[in-house]
Amino acid sequence: MNKFSSKLNLLNKKIGSFVSYFSILLILIVCFDVLMRYFFHTTSASIAELEWHLFACIFLLNAGNTLRQDKHVRVDAFYSKLSHRSKVYINTLGFLFFLTPFCLLIIDASIPYIINSYKITEHSTDPSGLPYRFIIKATIPISMVLLLLQGIGNTVEGLYSLKTTN
Repeated sequence: MNKFSSKLNLLNKKIGSFVSYFSILLILIVCFDVLMRYFFHTTSASIAELEWHLFACIFLLNAGNTLRQDKHVRVDAFYSKLSHRSKVYINTLGFLFFLTPFCLLIIDASIPYIINSYKITEHSTDPSGLPYRFIIKATIPISMVLLLLQGIGNTVEGLYSLKTTN
């Protein structure tokens, strides 16, 4: 079971490493956009949309990696004082009753949204905007699958650690 958890950790780590390069690309695009806007008084809807798409990819596709590193937002006032066993139980219950239903709901709701976007070959409403909106929309369920898999990995790892400490 720990091997399974390690593979899920590695998957999200590699995706997180790859997506981290989007930050550099985003910085370069924003600098280019600012330069064009302030020095040449021109801008493009496609550049602005690309900035938002990259930001969405960075945020969404790194969700699983953020969970892997335990860097997500948590009210730590009580949690930090708990024993390892209590933390594992809280994390397991949180995974089962909050993270899993949330991820499944988002996956279920987003699939028809993407299919419809693909069928109509949705593009930006701005004439100079980006085409193929279904591509950016597809990051929504992909990120939720990665987050759910990482939740499974963390839960398996936590329960395994309880088993080995007894």
